[in-house]
Amino acid sequence: MTEQRDFRPTVFLPKTDFPMKAGLPQKEPVILQRWQDEGIYRKLRESRKGREKFILHDGPPYANGDMHIGHALNHILKDMVCRTQTLLGKDAPYVPGWDCHGLPIEWKVEEEYRKKKKNKDEVPPKEFRAECRAYAQKWVDVQREQLKRLGINGDWDNPYLTMDSQAEGTIVRELLKFAESGQLYRGAKPVMWSPVEKTALAEAEVEYEDIVSTQVDVAFEIVESPIPELVGAYAVIWTTTPWTIPVNQALAYGPDIEYVAYRDLATDKVLLVAHVLELQDEIFKRLMADRASTGLNIVWVGKGSDLAGTICRHPMHALGGFFAKPRPMLPGDFVTTDSGTGLVHMAPDHGEDDFALCKAHGIEPVFAVQGDGKYREDWGWLGGQGSVINPKFNAPDGPICEALREAGGLLAASADYKHSYPHSWRSKAKVIYRCTPQWFVPMDRAIDPSTTSPAAGGPPPRSGEVLEGTAKTPPRNGEGDQPQAGGGVTLRTLALKAIADTRFVPEKGRNRIGAMVEGRPDWVLSRQRAWGVPITLFVDRKTGQYLNDPEVNARIVAAVMAGGVDAWDEEHAQEYLGENYKLDDYERVTDILDVWFDSGSTHAFVLESGRWPDLQWPANLYLEGSDQHRGWFQSSLLESCATRGRAPYDVVLTHGFTMDQKGMKMSKSLGNTISPIDLMRDYGADILRLWALSVDFTEDHRIGKEILQGVADQYRKLRNTYRYLLGALDGFTEDERLPVAEMPELEQYMLGLLGKLDATLRQAVDDFDYNTYVRALTDFCNEDLSAFFFDIRKDCLYCDAPSDPKRRAYRTVLDTLFHALVRYGAPVLVFTAEEVWQSRFPGSDSVHLLEWPDVPAVTVEEARWSELRALRQTVNEAIEPLRREKVLGSGLEAVVTVPDSAPDADLAELFITATVNRGQGSDVTVTRSTDHKCGRCWRLLPEVSEDGDLCDRCDEVVAQIDAGAAA
Repeated sequence: MTEQRDFRPTVFLPKTDFPMKAGLPQKEPVILQRWQDEGIYRKLRESRKGREKFILHDGPPYANGDMHIGHALNHILKDMVCRTQTLLGKDAPYVPGWDCHGLPIEWKVEEEYRKKKKNKDEVPPKEFRAECRAYAQKWVDVQREQLKRLGINGDWDNPYLTMDSQAEGTIVRELLKFAESGQLYRGAKPVMWSPVEKTALAEAEVEYEDIVSTQVDVAFEIVESPIPELVGAYAVIWTTTPWTIPVNQALAYGPDIEYVAYRDLATDKVLLVAHVLELQDEIFKRLMADRASTGLNIVWVGKGSDLAGTICRHPMHALGGFFAKPRPMLPGDFVTTDSGTGLVHMAPDHGEDDFALCKAHGIEPVFAVQGDGKYREDWGWLGGQGSVINPKFNAPDGPICEALREAGGLLAASADYKHSYPHSWRSKAKVIYRCTPQWFVPMDRAIDPSTTSPAAGGPPPRSGEVLEGTAKTPPRNGEGDQPQAGGGVTLRTLALKAIADTRFVPEKGRNRIGAMVEGRPDWVLSRQRAWGVPITLFVDRKTGQYLNDPEVNARIVAAVMAGGVDAWDEEHAQEYLGENYKLDDYERVTDILDVWFDSGSTHAFVLESGRWPDLQWPANLYLEGSDQHRGWFQSSLLESCATRGRAPYDVVLTHGFTMDQKGMKMSKSLGNTISPIDLMRDYGADILRLWALSVDFTEDHRIGKEILQGVADQYRKLRNTYRYLLGALDGFTEDERLPVAEMPELEQYMLGLLGKLDATLRQAVDDFDYNTYVRALTDFCNEDLSAFFFDIRKDCLYCDAPSDPKRRAYRTVLDTLFHALVRYGAPVLVFTAEEVWQSRFPGSDSVHLLEWPDVPAVTVEEARWSELRALRQTVNEAIEPLRREKVLGSGLEAVVTVPDSAPDADLAELFITATVNRGQGSDVTVTRSTDHKCGRCWRLLPEVSEDGDLCDRCDEVVAQIDAGAAA
């Protein structure tokens, strides 16, 4: 027997240097450096110059600490937006930015002071602000490098910073637009206050945590009433903030609630409470149980409205002064019987409902609690004591309860009430409602439409948008009291209209922000801190009105533009006032602005200033986490509506929060945080990007080692698809290309599927649905290519002659697929796509300068091919048991019988089997072929005389190869 020839050298196997092992952590920094050296961002801007713009305005992250997983997800999504819009041929610049002012940074600098036993108040303000600026700049630089490492393409050399003097000047200019249009007032109202940080807080700066508080029932003796039975009785209130009792000024009842007065036979006291009390107030229920042995008698039953004119006295009335004043019972629509006694004690200093009800009846705040949470030194009860947020201070055996107990006013107290309570998200300390003089933007004051028109310095409204209604002209000088709604257009109505005109992705964001705007109080602008943009106003010492002079305002804006926030000082005050005003007549406001006003004004600084000429106003898109419905989305909306009459964005896209693998919120205390920096070191940025764009980011989502391992497997399959294409296209030239019309049906079918994928991906880009984008791309590569098309055509690729039309058609389609898939994948796997592109076209321009591929329009019979693919699956399932039982070595040895009704096609080629026959039955059957195996292509064919010999096709191809070698 003659020795068989080894035909392996005659097989056209794929050839590529592109490695299967990615080595992303090592390769990515090299690619990133190349992009930086080549100025890829600027090249991209030049290549898209004059095209339709797509503007994503970056919501500024805080310059405070390393990038965390939420930062990574957020910026990967933003990069995906800009890259996909750029791929579509648009000019989609990305200017990153940072929020640099405010309490988080100031708090960190103060922490360093405290470590050094250094008193912040003894440091000159300019020096302190310089340290805050340096701290912010340090973290801007750190985060910038971390975000660049993610492959985010942007203008990193020229980001925007809210602490830039021009930004600060723009923020001041925006503030003074509010002042000039009468949309500012100073008033004393309860606001969220942090006793630890000694400043007012916005709702967006507050988080809620469960705590256990002391709950008390306190008795207020009734001294006057139109109901004789109630004189000498005690109105019982329930509260979880005993510290507010020393500031009580009234009691509230629900006009429609039924009340009852019980006589407690043990003490002979008559107690007034809501009639449903026994179902609601747990500690009062326990009190009643204690009295069960002696019994209770009903003295009076009636409606809350019957209590009008009833007067109580404070349990500590014996102290005289403030505490001896009458405590009227007032009707409150907000009073319910959901909890407590149905009677609510009113401290206008420490509650919004309290403030409004008391003010309506001429009762003013007393400002007893100071900024540090202690009572004023001159306060008749507990003067100089506190802090009011200290649990021990409020405990049943603490000074407040002890004094009430001694005075006979404390009916019951227990430290067991669990509830949700607001905390500062920076210091994590409890906050309180505290009435202080603050600066507000009114939500319900009528606005002169001319102040939000182009003449007011803002862009024109949307086409067809008209500010309806009549509005009173606001006063030239700011008012010193809370405004009342005056009819016509208000900031609230403008904002709600803008919400209706904005597209929200997901749609539920519209209701979320809409409900917040609809019910929100006036915007508290002022903070009592040092690191921020000052409220650059002068207030008339006699009238309390702020000076509203455009010339003064212009001088202030120019000074801050040139010198930053330090320009607002006493030294230059008279210079700003000019010759027409005397500094002695005016108070220079020293409060700073809420940082949400800073970030809410970035659209003016970044999109309108001309400093970034690639940008324009308004933005097409704002993209942040869902918490920004109460933060940046809302502050930007209010700022822009007040000054420009519309939102600064057309679309708002929100993402959820990243949880750990078990669905738990990540926190340092739990030790379940995952660092994106560590992930990039271990896996590479492309794996992190693939994870971020694979999850349903519009909801809360998860990350963990097992999840990332699944993402890494997904990445390997995509990489393998690119690797196969590179190998299979080795040596491909334009001379080999075949027209679509001359291609076999399978190739035309694959081009049809590519066209379908193309439409899916385009729609996903329009919908910002990147989960669908990645899934469709991955499924196409895995199911349509690797498991189907590549599998079927490997025989053609390996064994057909290079000139064979079928092989040429296959390679032509592979080239089309390569150019499409590398572009589709580039916004997701930014580094890998570059590596793939340069592997095939070394030294060429970056893949990221390319545009969306042109895909041939091919119509195919989808129903027929779906039937064929389903039949192929059935055949594979029938072959698999025979392979396991070693009856078949592979499908190439199988003889398959299919129903006669199966669609016409080269079924043996499609199923990768030896032979396919048609039978009369409906089942698929499989047997082993008795034919011999070709020594080159391994197919079992009748024409092969014995195993190892060549089939007719291979014999011809080998002869051509041998002839070529001989020549």
